[in-house]
Amino acid sequence: MTDAKVIPFDEDSRARRGGGRSRARKKTASPGAGGGGAAEHGPLTPVPDADEGAPAAGGTGKARGKGAADDASAAEPEASAGIPAQSGGGRAGGDADGDGGQARTGSSQGREGAAKGLDGADPDEPAVPSLGAVLAGAADRLLGGHWERKVASGLAFLRRRVTGDYEVDEFGYDAELTDQVLMSLLRPLFDTYFRVEVRGIENIPSEGGALVVCNHSGTLPLDGLMAQVAVHDHHPAGRHLRLLAADLVFMLPLVNELARKAGHTLACSEDAQLLLERGEVVGVMPEGFKGLGKPFSERYKLQRFGRGGFVATALKTGVPIVPCTVVGAEEIYPMIGSSRTLARVLGVPYFPLTPTFPWLGPLGLVPLPTKWTIQFGTPIPTDTYPPEAAEDPMLVFNLTDQVRETIQHTLYELLVRRRSVFF
Repeated sequence: MTDAKVIPFDEDSRARRGGGRSRARKKTASPGAGGGGAAEHGPLTPVPDADEGAPAAGGTGKARGKGAADDASAAEPEASAGIPAQSGGGRAGGDADGDGGQARTGSSQGREGAAKGLDGADPDEPAVPSLGAVLAGAADRLLGGHWERKVASGLAFLRRRVTGDYEVDEFGYDAELTDQVLMSLLRPLFDTYFRVEVRGIENIPSEGGALVVCNHSGTLPLDGLMAQVAVHDHHPAGRHLRLLAADLVFMLPLVNELARKAGHTLACSEDAQLLLERGEVVGVMPEGFKGLGKPFSERYKLQRFGRGGFVATALKTGVPIVPCTVVGAEEIYPMIGSSRTLARVLGVPYFPLTPTFPWLGPLGLVPLPTKWTIQFGTPIPTDTYPPEAAEDPMLVFNLTDQVRETIQHTLYELLVRRRSVFF
């Protein structure tokens, strides 16, 4: 009993009520104390790092290690109260796989959450396309690239049509309607169905008037329309072919309006001369209905070119004559006969009978998908003749025969080179 150490009541109670935190603030390990020596109260010193394992001078490693552990455990609650949670790297090596590992795991999860974004979507998962993206893709496939610009152009075109803000010439030619509507309707037939190959388009002059003379065939006048598309789409200067059509074309209600809008006019010397003097490219098919409605047995045999009125018009205006040869149109509607009775009733030059029409009804109007070739030959100049040469019948006849023989000879050459009617 005499050796018992008496501890004051106030010190013992203060130690139980949190004296560890007070000692962590005021107690430092004495460098000279042995194991379990008394501590001095002094100013707060920083907690030594975990890798500073060397003992202080004058003290043992055991005493220092125990004091450092006590200080670190005492200082941890205070540091956690004022500093945000970190990865636990400030702890000793013995604690690295404990709470520090949990902190690193939480940090990794935080980074994964940030990578997913605020909406919780995983960037590695494929994004679901929105309705707007789906509609935009469908419009690109249907209308091609830059569909917004095409839609805006179409709406502007409709507005001008409704308000009447467009121009036509004295022949009724509507350039805007032809470029944006009529050519767009004929182009799939030209490019995809008949697969027309155009040759010698450079023989049409880039400026000034020119007279294009073509052979005519095919039961229906599709060859003239395909020649118009060939000049419009393939000429470097983007020229327009103004065709001279027969009277019957301008007697049909709907066909009349479309022909005028597309730039066609009546096949007469006055209209042709006026167009050539204005510097237009004029197309004429001198065979007329004789070539268009000839039987299949006489295919690629040119009919008579009339009296040479087109040559006289070219001599008056001094424009070059460009021979044009069309191969492939003869086989689209193989005409095996003609009904004269129905032709008289309907008031047409002929009523064609083909292997499909009229036996298949409307399906018989579908042409066969033959392979076409349109070749523009070397121009025949007329500016070397005086204007009064148009009154010389012998000169007109000779030039007419020269143009006809040129086209017929080119027909034979193209037929020899052709591998097949459809290829």
